[in-house]
Amino acid sequence: MTTIALPTYEDAVARYEPVIGLETHVELGTQTKMFCGCRTEFGAEPNTQVCPVCLGLPGALPVANRAGIEATIRIGLALNCEIATWCRMARKNYFYPDMPKNFQTSQYDEPLCVDGYVDVETGGKTYRIGIERVHLEEDTGKTLHVGGATGRIQGATESLVDYNRAGIPLVEIVTKPVPGLGELAPEVARAYVTELRDIIRSLGVSDVRMEQGSLRCDVNTSLNKPGAEWGTRTETKNVNSLRSVERAVRSEIIRQAAVLDGGGRIIQETRHFHEDRGETSPGRSKEEATDYRYFPEPDLVPIAPDPAWVAELKAALPEKPSAKRARLREDWGISELDMQSVANAGAVELIEETIAAGASPAGARKWWMGELARRANETGIELSAVGATPVQVAELQKLVDSGKLNDKLARAVLEGVVAGEGNPAAVMAARGLEVVNDEGALTAAVDEAIAANPDIAAKIRDGKVAAAGALVGAVMKTTRGQADAKAVRDLILARLSA
Repeated sequence: MTTIALPTYEDAVARYEPVIGLETHVELGTQTKMFCGCRTEFGAEPNTQVCPVCLGLPGALPVANRAGIEATIRIGLALNCEIATWCRMARKNYFYPDMPKNFQTSQYDEPLCVDGYVDVETGGKTYRIGIERVHLEEDTGKTLHVGGATGRIQGATESLVDYNRAGIPLVEIVTKPVPGLGELAPEVARAYVTELRDIIRSLGVSDVRMEQGSLRCDVNTSLNKPGAEWGTRTETKNVNSLRSVERAVRSEIIRQAAVLDGGGRIIQETRHFHEDRGETSPGRSKEEATDYRYFPEPDLVPIAPDPAWVAELKAALPEKPSAKRARLREDWGISELDMQSVANAGAVELIEETIAAGASPAGARKWWMGELARRANETGIELSAVGATPVQVAELQKLVDSGKLNDKLARAVLEGVVAGEGNPAAVMAARGLEVVNDEGALTAAVDEAIAANPDIAAKIRDGKVAAAGALVGAVMKTTRGQADAKAVRDLILARLSA
């Protein structure tokens, strides 16, 4: 097998123009499934939330869930879409073991919402991402491949299917192709999914938790020479984190550039993204719409939203995340660039909740954008999954503000919180990390440092107070960093001026 030499990312985008498109699936947070009364709780025992309708048994007839239709319209309105006055569900015919009916009830040529847009900011610029359509469908079941080393079908000895998810209302949001992004294509893709997640979360129609699959993203990528027609696209399926959306686009740009450099051609196919390697691998050849043999669903009546009802839903939409960020930026007293960094890190709500729990804006930002963001980046996880809650971070900052912890000790306490050892106060007590405020203990430590360093003490007595830093360091070492450095310095100067 011939190994293709991969160009650098910078070289790839210097010679080719990327075009991206994103298809995002959102599981709605309805209490029951889209066409039956089965529950939708995540994590239930396999195949316990099923019935003849969602299992596709003969003679079972579907009934549409009004809450699912309403949530889809609200998403479309929040994405600046036009809402259809009349549309139909369709049957998308294909055979996969996770689709018990052998067809998916979806929408084809008559989607519920069309022609919208989302504005996103990254790299100091605003990009408008066009929305082609927002349509409603049902989710599939979940297949588990066991007996292999990777959890994928390759090498597995058997596959198991859980149909609990089959029939849960699913909204698919499809962008128009997005050209002209150049080297920022991966960042814009991540910014778009981040903004989309925040918009949907603000509506309260889904928890949009990528780690649980309630928000899944398919990333389309193609390359072309400057001025040439767009190239053949590939579709990287089910990318399940914001970080991976960016990495998947970047990886596919590099791979496609290598293929084109070698005189090969890009195959229209689905691909899988491997988190561990940061690379994609082939899936299957990509079907066209005609391959699915769509036809109108005969067992469901058309959907015809009353324009007055749509107007009511539009009037009741919550504050847009972009407007909220502008308001919070003023409240927090930070720059647009700082706010963009907060948004890109997925920290807006975390910081907001930390402030609501009692921390100052500066204190909340310090921990989420500093120590916790560093840990998230190092481990390749989302900031919200790092292991600390806003309430815990607020408690940690209160301990610092009260003088019970200094920043060094607070970082050690935070390490324990992230490790699951408890809340900050409990970790502080268990690890014995509270700042030493006992005057007698501090005085003894200072006197010991002065006695051990007579030359430095003499310099301080001669007026060279900058030399006190060395004695402060000695005291901090003696107290294992648990003394208040300012109090120690003041005590040193007081003792040596007496």
